[in-house]
Amino acid sequence: MSMTDRKLNLILFGPPAAGKGTQAKRLVADHALIQLSTGDMLRAAVASGSELGERVKLIMQRGDLVSDDIVIALIEDQINQNPDAAGFIYDGFPRTVPQAEALDAALASRGMAIDSVIRLVVDDTALMDRIKTRFAEQGRKDDNPESFAIRLGNYNKQTAPLLPYYVAQGKLAEVDGMQSIESVSTQVGDVLKMIKAAKSPQKKGFFARLFSR
Repeated sequence: MSMTDRKLNLILFGPPAAGKGTQAKRLVADHALIQLSTGDMLRAAVASGSELGERVKLIMQRGDLVSDDIVIALIEDQINQNPDAAGFIYDGFPRTVPQAEALDAALASRGMAIDSVIRLVVDDTALMDRIKTRFAEQGRKDDNPESFAIRLGNYNKQTAPLLPYYVAQGKLAEVDGMQSIESVSTQVGDVLKMIKAAKSPQKKGFFARLFSR
């Protein structure tokens, strides 16, 4: 089994205010994973002054959307720069089925694959109540209930088509995101244990069979 086979590749789904960021930070700290955030990668590319960064800079200056090919190139560049990482968490990408297909192809060309898509399942009404309380206490203009409702709606629309895609691959794992931070972390940790078991030579394919039931 190669080193790339042993690397973990996770997608962490969760709407705004669901605690996705908190869980991602714990995965980074506890499992030596690297979080690949689309926004962070684009900003870092521009700051680097590289040829790819200059392309990204010009696109962003025009106000155009950065193409999927460029985002994939940035992801591959980060994988190249971090050969000793235990694995990666993909944050903000993919958002559509074509993006998911492009990511699968890019990883496959490197002998890698997405191991699991961990979805934090939350109650939209409870999230709205949480935001209303936070807004009443802090009064942040960029964190008001109206704008949050739009963000939440956009998230639900974007992720809905992706769920069947990963279910068909036997890679979707759902975690109750309404529990405490510690409980959610424990559930996420359980998923990682099953992934690692599946990646062992003796138990290869176990994880896919488990989640295809």
